[in-house]
Amino acid sequence: MLVPPPLSLYIHIPWCVQKCPYCDFNSHALKAEIPELDYIDALIEDLDTDLAAYNLQQDNRKLHSIFIGGGTPSLISAPEIGRLLEAVSQRIPFSDDIEITMEANPGTVEAGRFTAYREVGVNRISIGIQSFQDEKLKRLGRIHGSQEAIKAAQLATEAGLNSFNIDLMHGLPDQSVADALSDLKQAIALNPPHLSWYQLTIEPNTLFYSKPPVLPDDDDLWDIFEQGHQLLAEAGYVQYEISGYSKPGLQCRHNLNYWRFGDYLGIGCGAHGKISFADGTITRTVKVKHPRGYLNPAKPYLDQATSVAASERPFEFFMNRFRLLESCPKQDYIDRTGLPVSTIEQPIEWALGKGYLEDLGTEWQITEHGKLFLNDLLAAFVDEGDQQ
Repeated sequence: MLVPPPLSLYIHIPWCVQKCPYCDFNSHALKAEIPELDYIDALIEDLDTDLAAYNLQQDNRKLHSIFIGGGTPSLISAPEIGRLLEAVSQRIPFSDDIEITMEANPGTVEAGRFTAYREVGVNRISIGIQSFQDEKLKRLGRIHGSQEAIKAAQLATEAGLNSFNIDLMHGLPDQSVADALSDLKQAIALNPPHLSWYQLTIEPNTLFYSKPPVLPDDDDLWDIFEQGHQLLAEAGYVQYEISGYSKPGLQCRHNLNYWRFGDYLGIGCGAHGKISFADGTITRTVKVKHPRGYLNPAKPYLDQATSVAASERPFEFFMNRFRLLESCPKQDYIDRTGLPVSTIEQPIEWALGKGYLEDLGTEWQITEHGKLFLNDLLAAFVDEGDQQ
């Protein structure tokens, strides 16, 4: 029996000042003024369409978290963000401790802006800093400089938010181990409650893919990770996810819901969603990608809706769950996939034999060895749902 999990909402704002050469997200460089009134209206209508289609207002689930991503959401004014959040709250009840995160670019934030967002309901900001070195920022196509990055983190500290995150990359073009660790030390000095520290990867359909830069070699990348992890631990940060570090109790609740195979509505250009139903159905959705099509009143907001087959659920569940360092309750597998544990008996036994997993009785724990062979571990769960 599938038990509908916690519910989140992802809201996509597609516009950026300019497209970064490493970015494969659905973002579009500004060519004119943002039609923010029309876009907020469309987001609200998109949400209404989802709620009616999936009968979610009869679901009795409260909204656990909201994440406003992009693109650059901080290009949208605080009053319009407030209008959007008010409309959402009128349609879906909020949990008492709801986490509402908004991404921001240091180059689009002036003094007092974070306070204005807080006043309309945003209680967590994620700042896309990526580096504190001007030369590296220029290579990455970022519109801000190092001093703007530092100032943005200081403004977030002063704004009275529940939490804020710094996004920081390592493994940048021509980056030395010392450069990467210098960036990390500067981030730690700003004392963010949460740090997303992740390696630059070259993705298809990006400028870096067509014109690859020179990146650090594997030995340097390992030194950066090993020494950086030690710096973070010494500063009181706990790694709870592959690239997520936080002060105790300040993990990103929205991301935790993703990795625990929770549910989320996705509204906005190209937004993805996942919804589970008591009848055992799990549906994934994708919205119309381009702003022009999304804002066309003659077109639907939904681009794709696909059912997640039983055969796909074991892999999908563990692909998400094994990003987390916490143990995985066996009951979560039953509740979130609607499948009995017997459907994965063979791959679990194989993983235990390989030392990739540890059986804790009511939970499974991925081992340090298992993290090194994560792709092999996940491959074992492909099509296991056919055994039900």
